[in-house]
Amino acid sequence: MKTVPWAVYAPTSRKKQWKPDGIVWKTVALKVKRLQIRIAKAAKLKRFRKMQSLQWILAHSHYGKLIAIRRVTSNRGKNTPGIDGVVLKTPRQKTHAVKQLQRHGYRAYPLRRVYIPKKNGKLRPLGIPTMRDRAMQALYALTLVPIAETFADPNSYGFRECRSCADALQRCFIGLSQRFSPEWVLEADIAACFDNISHEWILNHIPVDKKILKEWLNAGYMEKGELYPTLKGTPQGGIISPLLMNMTLDGLEAAARKAVPWYIPGTKMRNGVAAIRYADDFVVTSKSRELLEERVLPAIKAFLLERGLTLSEEKTRIVNVKEGFEFLGQHVRKYANGKLIIKPTSGSLRKVENTIEETLKSHNVGSASSMIRRLNQITGGYCNYHRSCCASSTFGKLDTWVYNAIRRWLHGQHPNKGRQWIIRKYYRSSKAYRWIFHATRMGKDGKKEVLDLQKACQTKIRRHTKIRAEANPYDPLYMNYFAERKRNKRYYNSDKRSVEEYGQSV
Repeated sequence: MKTVPWAVYAPTSRKKQWKPDGIVWKTVALKVKRLQIRIAKAAKLKRFRKMQSLQWILAHSHYGKLIAIRRVTSNRGKNTPGIDGVVLKTPRQKTHAVKQLQRHGYRAYPLRRVYIPKKNGKLRPLGIPTMRDRAMQALYALTLVPIAETFADPNSYGFRECRSCADALQRCFIGLSQRFSPEWVLEADIAACFDNISHEWILNHIPVDKKILKEWLNAGYMEKGELYPTLKGTPQGGIISPLLMNMTLDGLEAAARKAVPWYIPGTKMRNGVAAIRYADDFVVTSKSRELLEERVLPAIKAFLLERGLTLSEEKTRIVNVKEGFEFLGQHVRKYANGKLIIKPTSGSLRKVENTIEETLKSHNVGSASSMIRRLNQITGGYCNYHRSCCASSTFGKLDTWVYNAIRRWLHGQHPNKGRQWIIRKYYRSSKAYRWIFHATRMGKDGKKEVLDLQKACQTKIRRHTKIRAEANPYDPLYMNYFAERKRNKRYYNSDKRSVEEYGQSV
């Protein structure tokens, strides 16, 4: 199939930063946010005609197109082309691309099919749209996010703005840590969720432009020079796919609750049924195993079957909380003394150890300073993810493993040097730690800088404050609430990072 690059004729420029004339990005973000707030208000009041009119205005606004192009040219996939081989790099190409985001005459290109490895050794198919199709998806996602947030499940935390894995795990702790909390847990996973969602259900229930939505769903994919049709599912490489998946699974919690009576039959005890979902992984709690087996599980299967989905038999099971279960890389278990403890799984520890080992092998020729910088990124990401649970013991194990791995790496780098020479060159001590692996590098000012390897045990354990279940970032009532959470996030991050205004929603 011969394709014509859609922005290949755009003029180029040597400027690295995209700064359109007369555009202030804060003003652009504010204008788009105001329209999104109006869309969310119309959806909340069930004024669907007004909601659709506001969606049309935002999808055809110049500011919305600017935000869409900015997103696809600044995220991780900015250098990954589709089947047309086009990547938007220069400011003039981006400005020209804004003018090309038109509904009239729009046709989606087929996806570029690639495969990435999974944990179990299998390959996951990934469909990569072209830059233009990604920008169109980002544009229409702006119109759909406020509606999705308005009608989302209260305990859904995956692919949602201002929500994270820490919120889902803290919800598990709140629901299972009390003395009279539910003891039985349905641990479930949907088999190939993105690949099996029914197109008919999406077209009938997702409130977005049907013409554009059909183009994305029926685009097909290219593999080894051949075009294959897409009869179901949404591409995992698409920007709007996580949003469509979330809206497809919204209502699962209500379906689980409606399947059982409020009280366990024959008793005055509440059933304790609650669903906690992160993307396509979810757990359902109950005080009775029979309720989960006989009522909740069939109700969930019927709910998913209507959407063309099924549960994975390998990953779906019913366990007692005293036995423990794994959820989002952490192990949740209530011990004999009645105390619930959440800690990192051994599998997550092995995964980060393998990543560090591969990094050491790849730096056999490189400098020690570049290796330390990369190791700090790996251990820092792992520790920041697990710092809200009981992870002190795991962090100590990781430090011990890293110390031994670096010692082996140093002896391999300097086979003819003794131990004392290696210690004098690469290690120093302080009041807190006896062994600190470090390296020197040239700074920007031409002076030497000392770069230390950060230890995992330096990360302080800080309990996460769960987000309110009903909080909506597009509801003016919660503006101050989200602003306060953003300030707290910036305060607790050592480098003062915080989520940008459109960091997750666009």
